[in-house]
Amino acid sequence: MIEPSTIEDALVDEHWALAMNDELNEFKRNEVWELVPRTSKTNIIDTKWVFKKKLDEHGLIAMNKARLVAIGYNQQEGIDFGETYASVARLEVMRLLLAFSCIMDLNCTKWM
Repeated sequence: MIEPSTIEDALVDEHWALAMNDELNEFKRNEVWELVPRTSKTNIIDTKWVFKKKLDEHGLIAMNKARLVAIGYNQQEGIDFGETYASVARLEVMRLLLAFSCIMDLNCTKWM
């Protein structure tokens, strides 16, 4: 089965429904959202499900991944969000940085 493009398509397959349930359970476990009553002055931000198949090194399906993402173009700076920042470091970059510091014999303790 190809990756579903709608929620209705995903709910037909129990594997995608399980992936969606796992994503919602992660929200609860990490306490990243809270259900609040809607008011007339509140700007509601829509969400969208994104479905991806994760493949192993042989090209076989390792797992189905479902992500619930905010549709950000409805947000207004200062109302729905302040400053946004997400630090992301790729493992390859960290390895390169460590290798470079070993080659250059850098001692980082003098800066701390």
